[in-house]
Amino acid sequence: MNFVDELKWRGMIHDIMPGTEEQLAKGQTTAYVGIDPTADSLHVGHLVSVMMMKHFQMAGHKPIFIIGGATGMIGDPSGKSQERNLLDEETIHRNMAAIKDQLSRFIDFNSSASNAAIMLNNYDWMKEFSFLGFIRDIGKHITVNYMMAKDSVKKRLGAEAAQGMSFTEFTYQLVQGYDFLHLRKNHGCMLQMGGSDQWGNITTGVELIRRKEGLDAYALTWPLMTKSDGKKFGKTESGNIWLDPQRTSPYKFYQFWLNTTDEDAAKYVKIFTILPPAEIDALIDEHQQAPHLRKLQKTLAKEVTCLIHGEEAFESALEASQILFGNATSETLRKIDEATFLAVFDGVPQFEIRKADLEAGIQIVDFLAEKTSVMSSKGEARRALKANSISINKEKVNEEAVIKSGDLIDGKYILAQSGKKNYFLVIVK
Repeated sequence: MNFVDELKWRGMIHDIMPGTEEQLAKGQTTAYVGIDPTADSLHVGHLVSVMMMKHFQMAGHKPIFIIGGATGMIGDPSGKSQERNLLDEETIHRNMAAIKDQLSRFIDFNSSASNAAIMLNNYDWMKEFSFLGFIRDIGKHITVNYMMAKDSVKKRLGAEAAQGMSFTEFTYQLVQGYDFLHLRKNHGCMLQMGGSDQWGNITTGVELIRRKEGLDAYALTWPLMTKSDGKKFGKTESGNIWLDPQRTSPYKFYQFWLNTTDEDAAKYVKIFTILPPAEIDALIDEHQQAPHLRKLQKTLAKEVTCLIHGEEAFESALEASQILFGNATSETLRKIDEATFLAVFDGVPQFEIRKADLEAGIQIVDFLAEKTSVMSSKGEARRALKANSISINKEKVNEEAVIKSGDLIDGKYILAQSGKKNYFLVIVK
């Protein structure tokens, strides 16, 4: 498939400007996407744009990633109900370096190939403008009527928008439009891509290029991602799912994809993996035959985790998943890192005991019923032990067991389990 056919099959096109396909068919084309620099990590909400560029580069075209150093100091009204927090230059440069490092794992920036990607900061050219210079050289080419007609502006100025829109935000589409103009003149960039909420900003750039330079330029947008229940994609109760493993552990990242619905998984496997269409079609068919096996979700979670964090991190996340749902051992618990261990048992009941109490050892019945409240009484603890339903650190124990400091995981945790599903985390201080 060519680039556009590939995107159409994967459900990744919302709008495409006439002439775009013809331009791409001529040969290697340069396109850009913009990335918000407000954090030092991308999150899964950025992944659609990244996968677009991945497919774009695989099709032989050249990607440019623009970090919005200047626009990040302004704020983008598109799809937003209020202005963003503005950033200082030092923070933007730090975030830019971290984002490029993440992108470099699956986008080629460093080879000698003619379509190796580049990353630029729009502050580098915007900082040269004076206010008078910008309104004289750029502002005169786009009318206020044209800018007011954009949906993003209409929403912010509508009766339901109590806060209105600042002049700073109103000028955003001109600033972004100038980015496209600058890239068209200096890098031969013919195409800008973005989410469907960016269509107005992108077409302002196309119009500016046409009016000021008399040159062609093109636009392509992807659909904004939502889950099958209508909620925003990429958000959980605890916030964003980040690509930085320090912000979101590979285990939690893996679980995010594993826990998608059948409907979402069938959509996401097309968008967030580079598996070929024939393989995806076969996978979806196989899943429909036996949905309880969750083959689709497992494949999706594996592919995306390997893409972002690598195969070793995926294997670790898979092994951690077996702690709750498989036949894990005490050795498995001790192998995983502390962050993953805590992520696995996030939300289970917790108790604290003193490390000094472990020096002489604690009888298992006392440990379960007095030092903690894993069991409501010693009698209940004894009955559970006789029924062979108590495990410490995934190992079955009997009434003779004594809990000692050697049982500690990472020097401070003990995992108690009653039956198959009831876990208790004991923190030793």
